[in-house]
Amino acid sequence: MIVCVCRRVSDQQIRQAAADGAHSLECLQFDLGVATQCGRCADCASRVLCDAREARHSEAHTIAFSRPLQAQMA
Repeated sequence: MIVCVCRRVSDQQIRQAAADGAHSLECLQFDLGVATQCGRCADCASRVLCDAREARHSEAHTIAFSRPLQAQMA
């Protein structure tokens, strides 16, 4: 979905930016131009970034804790 209409930035681009290390709205503004025109997308862009970072953190947490279990089962 398009999050920033002014700059045509999608949620997938924001998720990729999070994967590449973006950690704040300011990072998105610098990297993608999000919320630098009218600003209406700032809240949505922040939510998408937060969700993406939480998903990556949760995924990393799951992987970190599943490895010892897998090693024990082998």
